[in-house]
Amino acid sequence: MSELTYIEALRAALREEMRKDRDVFVMGEDITRYGFGVCRGLLEEFGPEMVRNTPISEAAIIGATIGAALRGMKPVAEIMFVDFILMGMDQIVNQAAKMIYLSNGELDLPLTIRAAEGTEWHGGGCQHSQTLHSLFVNIPGLKIIIPSDPYDAKGLLKTAIQDRNPVLFFEHKQLYTQKGEVPDEEYTIPFGEAAIKREGKDITLIATSWMVRHALDVAEEIKDKVSVEVIDPRTLVPLDKNTIVNSVKKTGKVLVVDESPVTGGVQGEIISTIMEEAFWDMEVPPKRLGSQNTPVPFSTLLEEEVIPAKEKIKKQILEMIQV
Repeated sequence: MSELTYIEALRAALREEMRKDRDVFVMGEDITRYGFGVCRGLLEEFGPEMVRNTPISEAAIIGATIGAALRGMKPVAEIMFVDFILMGMDQIVNQAAKMIYLSNGELDLPLTIRAAEGTEWHGGGCQHSQTLHSLFVNIPGLKIIIPSDPYDAKGLLKTAIQDRNPVLFFEHKQLYTQKGEVPDEEYTIPFGEAAIKREGKDITLIATSWMVRHALDVAEEIKDKVSVEVIDPRTLVPLDKNTIVNSVKKTGKVLVVDESPVTGGVQGEIISTIMEEAFWDMEVPPKRLGSQNTPVPFSTLLEEEVIPAKEKIKKQILEMIQV
């Protein structure tokens, strides 16, 4: 086992896949020098054919990614800020998500689009701080991956690259410097398998991405009062409904926390699944936390008010336990 940052774990996954398959290549804006540094060092090993800097055009990046995948390559595109993935929405929604269906399964589309999302705590503002993964959960034909630690990041990225379907891989900016244990040997993590990050018996706390860190901190802080079970779905499409429902049946209470806005967010989708499968096992109504329905402010103080911070999670849990 080695202790790696989230960035290092992603880079290790890319390096392993590129070494064993010359069809795998990475592309994005200034990926060899700037951005968040996931692809730094790859150019020296693999050369400009497999590590491609692109123009500042997300539409061109995503369009080229789809074309390369249709020709048998396995591209991994980087969108530096998820906010600008919207420039390529037609390619993603009307092309990538539909290709396998329209070809009756005869075409493969083995592409991965990595995108950094979430707030930064230093005033990224409303056009560089959004959390947009919930938008894509509504699009059939896409797989949606959202790892919360270095171990999951590496294993899930390798699975994404090997998948024949288009995969959107969301990485929270706050996670990039987080460290964790990662096996030295090669491994993958199957899609559709949630992780029980902490076992408990009083309440189920379902959290995604950076919110998993908050959830684990809260669970530790209040462990003398409440036994919190923390579930990380890891993949939103496919979603591991069984692990979620079984946990809720055990605890009878559930709080879902995700940084995307509550209105139309993935929190409600998860709760709908719970209500369909475990309604009679619930002791109190389920609750959800997410960002307020407002653009993310430039002010760091206001930004903290908008997103579901740790103290809000703790307050909500304690209120639910006292009911």
